[in-house]
Amino acid sequence: MKAIIVGASSGIGMEVARLLLADGWHIGIAARREEPLLELKAMAPEHVEVMTIDVTQPDAGQRLLSLIDKMGGMDLYFHSSGIGKQNRTLETDIELRTMQTNAVGFTQMIDTAYRYFAKCGKGHIAAITSIACTKGLGPAPAYSATKALQASYLQALEQQAHQRGLNIRFTDIRPGFVDTALLSGTFRYPMMLRPASVARDIVKSIYRHRHIRVIDARYRILTFFWRLIPNCVWRRMKI
Repeated sequence: MKAIIVGASSGIGMEVARLLLADGWHIGIAARREEPLLELKAMAPEHVEVMTIDVTQPDAGQRLLSLIDKMGGMDLYFHSSGIGKQNRTLETDIELRTMQTNAVGFTQMIDTAYRYFAKCGKGHIAAITSIACTKGLGPAPAYSATKALQASYLQALEQQAHQRGLNIRFTDIRPGFVDTALLSGTFRYPMMLRPASVARDIVKSIYRHRHIRVIDARYRILTFFWRLIPNCVWRRMKI
């Protein structure tokens, strides 16, 4: 089996790459930074291919196709690339960079994988969205908005694939707060999850062909109640 992981240079993406490698997958790993990718490749050079890809660049889709060719095909595309930051003062640069990576970059990469699988007749697309897609979060407007876009986009593509008779599976991974560089800073988030445990849940969810997976049980309970809160109450809540 062959998998490509975009966003594999650190955090959850790297942990998922290690797990798939241990399970005997031939993997292609991609990110903006090449050095961590080469370190991972050194673990099993004959089973790992490397490509530098910046999802915000116009050539990102073509570079993904080049990596697929290098791999000799692809059965699973896993998208772990993304950025996020609290932005209570609504600094324009933070909002636009988040949109560029999590919306434009995400769409470019997912579309490329979808078209490839449509041509092949089958495949599996898995992507990390977030529990932030549940409601608009005031401390991180662009982040929660782009995560909602990602979740809706995967749902729309899943419906389209079914209508077209394409055997393409989708897995929308929605973790809670994960202890990675993405959440580094002075603010300490509650109920932090470890990347290794999140990665194990992700791989298990992919193997079980789950459509949506909220990680972990505490966040499944939290998001359930979030959905029940009326907007007139939600907008007055302090988060």
